[in-house]
Amino acid sequence: MPRFSSRLAGRRSFLSSSAALAGSLVVAPISGLALDAEPAKTPPFRISLAEWSLHQTLLSGKLDNLDFPKVAKQQFGIEAVEYVNQFFKDKAKDADYLAELAKRAEDEGVTNLLIMCDGLGDLGDPDAKERARAIENHFPWVEAAKRLGCHAIRVNAASKGPFEEQQKLAADGLSRLSEFAAQMGMSVIVENHGGLSSNGEWLAGVMKKVDRQNCGTLPDFGNFHDYDRYLGVEQLMPFAKGVSAKSHEFDAEGNEVRTDYRKMMKIVLDAGYRGWVGIEYEGKALPEPDGILATKRLLERVRGEWTA
Repeated sequence: MPRFSSRLAGRRSFLSSSAALAGSLVVAPISGLALDAEPAKTPPFRISLAEWSLHQTLLSGKLDNLDFPKVAKQQFGIEAVEYVNQFFKDKAKDADYLAELAKRAEDEGVTNLLIMCDGLGDLGDPDAKERARAIENHFPWVEAAKRLGCHAIRVNAASKGPFEEQQKLAADGLSRLSEFAAQMGMSVIVENHGGLSSNGEWLAGVMKKVDRQNCGTLPDFGNFHDYDRYLGVEQLMPFAKGVSAKSHEFDAEGNEVRTDYRKMMKIVLDAGYRGWVGIEYEGKALPEPDGILATKRLLERVRGEWTA
């Protein structure tokens, strides 16, 4: 069974149509229950929202990073979020900003899960000095994630060279970064995110070399390129501390056309995973809010089938 942190368990409407859909998620409180009512079943997974799902809205200036927790909760009915560092890239050491972001999330009852970190250098760089620089560039984001109450940062395992040499280099960078993170009770999790990291066998091998409790994976349904996505997720699930439900487009029945969510979630749950599954909508056919809601409905439907 995979190891994952116990913390996992904890402006306006973009479009009027999306607001209406989000509004429909509100459920009236139950006034009373029969004494012989069966206790509610614990869901096999909970749904979070990756900030990248709204990257066009954020980059256009229509949404500010500080308002992301509010939008996740009020517009989409989602109570846990995954940040992306590029949307507040100059704030890693800004204690006041981070305190305000943490407060806004807390006020909404939203759990901060992790920060996805990009653009900080290659943790598996063949040049020892550049690799050390990349490792150190991640340190402030580990500290920022800690301030926000997250359990981890998500990183990339980029390198260059032959297959096994890249494994060795990436494992070195990840081990040293994880050692730093462990001092704060934080985890470092790696996404299949291009290059050899999109090869499930390669990344699983890196995890075995690192062999640290606070270093794991974030299997992404879509970032496997030519590699079999179902095999890739299966290979990465033993190390998973999070799961990314990538989506692009949907058919008339609401199913994702590139990924069989039922098949994929069976792999996830059969591995013993019972943590958060993050929506990461990257499609263009639907506006971002509609794509998020379509992914949420699909995950809820699959979850309902699993618990029925």
